[in-house]
Amino acid sequence: MDYRVKLKDENELMKERFDLAAERISQIPSENTVKAPYLDYFHKVAKYIMKMKDTLLSIEDGSYANKSLEELQAMNQDLYEDILEENYETSYANPEYACKMLGEDYGKVLTCLYARLRSCLASAFEYRLFDMTINMELFIEIYNLFEEEDETTYKEVKSALYYTATDYSEELCYYRTRELLDPELSFITDIVMDSDLTDLRYLYQYGDRITENEIKTAEYMNKLSQEKIDAMAFTYTEGYRIGFICANIDLSKKGIVNIRYEIGFERMVRAAIKQFEKLGLKPTIRRSGANKFNKQFDYDHRYDYALYFDKAYVEKRLAHLRKAYEAFKEQASLFAGPAVIETFGEKPFTPVSKVVCNKLSEKQQKLDVEFSRDSRLLMNEYIKGDERSFTIIAYPVPEIGEKFEEIFDETVKVNTLDYNLYKEIQQKLIDTLDQGEYVHILGTGVNKTDLKVSLHEIADPTKQTGFENCLADVNIPVGEVFTSPKLTGTNGVLHVSEVYLNDYKYIDLALTIRDGKIADYTCKNFKDEEENKKFIKENLLFNHDTLPMGEFAIGTNTTAYVMGRKYNIQDKLPILIAEKTGPHFAMGDTCFSMSEDVITHNPDGKEMIAKDNECSILRKDDITKAYFNCHTDITIPYDELGEIAVYKKDGEKIVLIENGRFVLAGTEELNKPLDELSVY
Repeated sequence: MDYRVKLKDENELMKERFDLAAERISQIPSENTVKAPYLDYFHKVAKYIMKMKDTLLSIEDGSYANKSLEELQAMNQDLYEDILEENYETSYANPEYACKMLGEDYGKVLTCLYARLRSCLASAFEYRLFDMTINMELFIEIYNLFEEEDETTYKEVKSALYYTATDYSEELCYYRTRELLDPELSFITDIVMDSDLTDLRYLYQYGDRITENEIKTAEYMNKLSQEKIDAMAFTYTEGYRIGFICANIDLSKKGIVNIRYEIGFERMVRAAIKQFEKLGLKPTIRRSGANKFNKQFDYDHRYDYALYFDKAYVEKRLAHLRKAYEAFKEQASLFAGPAVIETFGEKPFTPVSKVVCNKLSEKQQKLDVEFSRDSRLLMNEYIKGDERSFTIIAYPVPEIGEKFEEIFDETVKVNTLDYNLYKEIQQKLIDTLDQGEYVHILGTGVNKTDLKVSLHEIADPTKQTGFENCLADVNIPVGEVFTSPKLTGTNGVLHVSEVYLNDYKYIDLALTIRDGKIADYTCKNFKDEEENKKFIKENLLFNHDTLPMGEFAIGTNTTAYVMGRKYNIQDKLPILIAEKTGPHFAMGDTCFSMSEDVITHNPDGKEMIAKDNECSILRKDDITKAYFNCHTDITIPYDELGEIAVYKKDGEKIVLIENGRFVLAGTEELNKPLDELSVY
């Protein structure tokens, strides 16, 4: 069935409104009823809306599908022209430029409006008239206000933004929930399963920006044998299946898997979908909403909702989310969890903090934290944490450099390391860690880490363990042992000279930990210390005043570490791989968030008991105090690691790692890849 047929009723209801709005907007570029400097903005944005409308019509009448590769590339370039890095400085999508040309007040609201309208391009390709229509009508409403601009206009524009957000909250919540839970919304699935993947014109069916990364990835995937494609997909789907076994969850009761991937990997995704089908799972696939070609654009607009974010909006949004989950209650019960294919290798991004960007007030920050918490708790009512799992795997993209294909093959090797070898070695580490009262971590050289991590007491060492033996299931590749540390008694300084967290670079990140919680923080990204603290609070603490240490782990994947050094791509490795290349510490929730009561065992049969800390255990009395809705891993690389030692109650010290090398008996095999470093 054509995807558009599935939206027929919805689109028919909007068709008249859409046509009327399009007709009105088509007239604006020839009008002069708005005074300078705003006229130029409305003319340019109106022209862009017409481009989106023309694109939709070409998809509707079939002419888009018949275009040549060169024509599609030209159209893609044109649709994204003004937010490409080379043009962004003079685009109204750039808050700095908008505020410079239109004044700060109007600049902030009008750049927000343009960013919203640009997001409708996805709706044009998916033939969803609703999203396009409500935002086109908003544009007309605000244009009309500027035709009679006076001292009340700014307030009226903000009001228009607010009421569009609130009035259509129910429909938008419903659709986003449906995208997650309803396999019948198959726009992206249809591209993957029905396209001729040897004809690269398929890349332009998404409507996303297509760069050399997507093109060259697809070309490379087309060069691989079907056997290799199937093997890559199997590593991914088998990890997902094993994750359910490890968590003692019955996968046979589930029916939906949420697949997430980057454009270019369609051959692998097609193979994975077929393998998931054999497990009884149908896919849902939805856009991430983020772009990788201009991360500054996303960063600039990340808090645009500050213009209308208040308690009434939050309450309405939560009510509409509940209604949406209720509508898809059956599908939610069948939802098994996400299966994610990440990419890495893009040019590292260091954001520029712009004063004029929309920002959350202190009151809004607190409200945002509450909303994130409550929306997650709501989701957990319908998609229960102890009834779902996940898996995640990562591959490089061509931007990583001229040795892309070599690095890709090396990554496949990293993703398929010997399960049994790591199982035995990691068990040696766990057997020693389980004897400890605390672990002491010291940096070396430029690294100033001096941190004591307090461990849970093991009541019955013959049957219980405090560390999970993490192999290649939910987190691919192999290579870590981890615990939820006790907060009380966890003290010191965690420092990394350079690290990428959630796509943002941190220089000399230092966190002071007191009783397991962040007490102070700083970095050297900006000259102004206040700006450094604000950057950390927004992007690492996610506007919380503090966060607990939810995880302490020791990464064992020295092969991945050597890959990073060999190809000089340490700064490009995703956290999924980077966290396996040294000890790491996660700030936020534990790894067992909302599934603490699920009984799990290590391969040796021992039950993992260190799942709670002093924050998560509060769920038993007041669940709103237990979770923070974030989990960010911070890794110290082996070359910045002086020592990791276990201290027993009687004071005995057992060294695990010294000067970046494993010294515990039975773990020496992990040093063999490190021995290769002298070659590079």
